[in-house]
Amino acid sequence: MEFIKLAEERYSLRKFSDKPIEKEKLDLVLKAGRLAPTACNYQPQRILVIENEDALAKLKQCTQYHFSAPMALLICYDKLVSWKRSFDGKDSGDIDASIVTTQMMLQATDLGLGTTWVGHFDPNQIIKEFLLPENIVPVALLPLGYSAKDATQNPLHSKRKSIEETVFYNEFSK
Repeated sequence: MEFIKLAEERYSLRKFSDKPIEKEKLDLVLKAGRLAPTACNYQPQRILVIENEDALAKLKQCTQYHFSAPMALLICYDKLVSWKRSFDGKDSGDIDASIVTTQMMLQATDLGLGTTWVGHFDPNQIIKEFLLPENIVPVALLPLGYSAKDATQNPLHSKRKSIEETVFYNEFSK
């Protein structure tokens, strides 16, 4: 698919069917995350595939925004591996995990799968439920699956600000 068309067609799916995801498709989604650029190519992303009934039940303890997807990806980063900016110590792990998540979302769309980026979760509960070591920082949840027959886009999905409102040349003037 042409990239701009892919970006236009992707939307946050909030109603999933129970159709299982083929391993080949999951593998391609995970590969897209593996190929994502990260600061200094340190690749601090750590992805937990949440797919069995017990793990999905745990996920429901951590967020109401699971949308009953048949699978979810928990995208984290390892703070012992992530690059830190020398000027102020800014940890790039959250940025790297976000790039990874974006690439996986777009790959899923290209494969006919739906996703929605979930940032509304209790990180302490996630850490507890999934036994994450203290160096692993959860950033995003990505419910993943096929669209339910009656799923629809959010009415605001296609509403975008003009390019003049979001892009500035040489200085901020608005």
